[in-house]
Amino acid sequence: MRQIILDTETTGLEWRKGNRIVEIGCVELLERRPSGRNFHRYLKPDCEFEAGAQEVTGLTLDFLADKPRFEEVVDEFLDYIDGAELIIHNAAFDVGFLDYELSRLGERYGRLVERVSVLDTLALARERFPGQRNSLDALCKRLGVDNSHRQLHGALLDAQILADVYIALTSGQEEIGFGPVEGEQGAGGGAEMAAFDPGMLLPRPRVVPTPSELEAHEAEMARLRKKAGRALWDDVPELEPVAAEA
Repeated sequence: MRQIILDTETTGLEWRKGNRIVEIGCVELLERRPSGRNFHRYLKPDCEFEAGAQEVTGLTLDFLADKPRFEEVVDEFLDYIDGAELIIHNAAFDVGFLDYELSRLGERYGRLVERVSVLDTLALARERFPGQRNSLDALCKRLGVDNSHRQLHGALLDAQILADVYIALTSGQEEIGFGPVEGEQGAGGGAEMAAFDPGMLLPRPRVVPTPSELEAHEAEMARLRKKAGRALWDDVPELEPVAAEA
């Protein structure tokens, strides 16, 4: 399975007002693992930033002045994404801008959905966490994804973060050691479950109470016996003490 995590940065929030893409960042996943084959381009927009948009990205027209225009990278970009599943957070935004950029170049490029399938992680998150905030930052916090290095919005950085969020959001048993063993079939034709290997487990630590902890425990048991006549702990059979491991 080939998936492309995609993000864009733009000069404003609405392509219908003539705003343009200034950055495209893509991370390729093969069988849900990063391949290292990413796509990243800054683009010269030939228009001004809307108020506030420049502060969000930290990009300036001076920085973008010598960067290629979208039409100069479009063939490379489409070759990169062709046939993949695009994974985008709030996909309508990015797809709308990309379709607008393609439409400016004539009918020969068509629309994005004619080349790829699109999965919207915002819709996925809203289904899993209804009624909660499901921004990328909120999902990072909820799913334990580190985004402490995200000071500004950047297309490639956000795509890399979204890749981690997507994996965490969609992880199932196959991600944690319960997937089928490659090449094995069950009696009914289905895949066998991977055999559990106890040798893979780390040694479990043994906790031995200190004399003061034992004294406090006995005092609490005496208090419970005085108040209730007995303590449930009295019904637990005594175990032989185990020496602490070095």
